[in-house]
Amino acid sequence: MFKALGNPIRFEIMKFLVVRPGCITGDIVEFLPIAQATVSQHLKVLREAGWISGVTEGPAVCYWLNEENIAWFKARVGDIF
Repeated sequence: MFKALGNPIRFEIMKFLVVRPGCITGDIVEFLPIAQATVSQHLKVLREAGWISGVTEGPAVCYWLNEENIAWFKARVGDIF
């Protein structure tokens, strides 16, 4: 999970999803100055790391933060400090 957030673009995607839950890839592409294929690759990494979830709705995938995994992560990090 740490490694996935270490990339500045993925961190920006996470911040975007805080204020725009349920958005689709196209929304993120409009927000970031990178190609759609690159955004999709970053979303894949975030999904595999457990930071986000997505559901296919027709031709689009809607993304949101995975609150359960984020709570787990916060608990583990809180134990360190």
